[in-house]
Amino acid sequence: MRLLAFLICFLVPAGAYAQCGGSFSSFVNGLKTEAQSRGFSRNVTEQFFSGVRQDPAVLKADRRQGVFQKPFIEFSRRLISQNRVDRGQSMSRKHDAVFDQIERQYGINRGVLLAFWAFETDFGSFQGDFNTANALVTLAHDCRRPELFRPQVFAALELFAKGQFDPRTTTGAWAGEIGMVQMLPGDILENGVDADGDGRVNLKSSAADALMSGGKMLSHFGWRKGEPWLQEVTVPTNMDWSQSGLTTVKPARTWQSLGVKARSGALANLPASLILPQGHKGPAFLAYPNFRVYFEWNQSFTYVLTAAYFATRLEGGQVYDARNPEPGLQGGDMKALQQKLRARGHNVGKIDGILGAGTRGAVRKEQQRLGLPADGWPTRTLLNKL
Repeated sequence: MRLLAFLICFLVPAGAYAQCGGSFSSFVNGLKTEAQSRGFSRNVTEQFFSGVRQDPAVLKADRRQGVFQKPFIEFSRRLISQNRVDRGQSMSRKHDAVFDQIERQYGINRGVLLAFWAFETDFGSFQGDFNTANALVTLAHDCRRPELFRPQVFAALELFAKGQFDPRTTTGAWAGEIGMVQMLPGDILENGVDADGDGRVNLKSSAADALMSGGKMLSHFGWRKGEPWLQEVTVPTNMDWSQSGLTTVKPARTWQSLGVKARSGALANLPASLILPQGHKGPAFLAYPNFRVYFEWNQSFTYVLTAAYFATRLEGGQVYDARNPEPGLQGGDMKALQQKLRARGHNVGKIDGILGAGTRGAVRKEQQRLGLPADGWPTRTLLNKL
């Protein structure tokens, strides 16, 4: 599910986040007080919060995100099947006029939205059955990420005041996203579109509303019309692997001079980063500026790369060449590696077994120090040497 990490217009002072935790009822009372200080009437505030309950299932789901520990090849093969490709192309034909309008108005390729639609809700067939108000207040009360979820509580309250949200019956994902492409309340306030002209933004049952709203949101995030986002490439065996990763950006012509070639077609005349999701012996891609917009939708590198790759497949791209990557580390081994990296002074964030940006960067530095191919892919050899 999408976990959008941007703050909407309902920002509160940093000190307010200290109110997370403690008694849930006291926390809700604090939200009520703050709501009225923001200008919401007492009646609206009481109606919205009157039935809110803490949901332990939401916290359980928040802690259970092991799927993001899977490496790219395994993760992408799990999410992308021929049936899903076929269904995506069928949906493209069914909603052809809507996708054409999105491309004209917002410049978003249909494959991009189709991929999100597929991954988020299987084209709307499963949108989540968590009570949205309960989920948002539960996660705002939890002290893991209150800076994300507390503003969304007030966004949901704003939607309620406008008659566009029912705190008793509105359901969605465990993290508070609603509808076919899973948008948070703040997203809906900023980017919701009544595309079917029925007088309301209905992201749960109107594909037109959901897709147009998603297109507007991606445009809002900075999507560049007419530009690619990801391209599979081949790389020479004598590359300087330390130049790979999202932190290094070079003009495509520079990558070409280093021996990087498009597997199909020609390289775009754009700045790009060389991505080796499973090291120098695995698949390789060039990521163009639009690729970075994906991280406004979801911050998992594996999810983002898979969604971006699936979008190319839905637009006629070929299946990537998995090649033969070295086995990586997972689970306890990955956590052990993160602990060793932290002990050497690297900032890897939480010891969670997930190969995030901080861990990849630290791995690349240690590979360079130890004379290993500095491709950011953690292997048993690296773990043993550390």
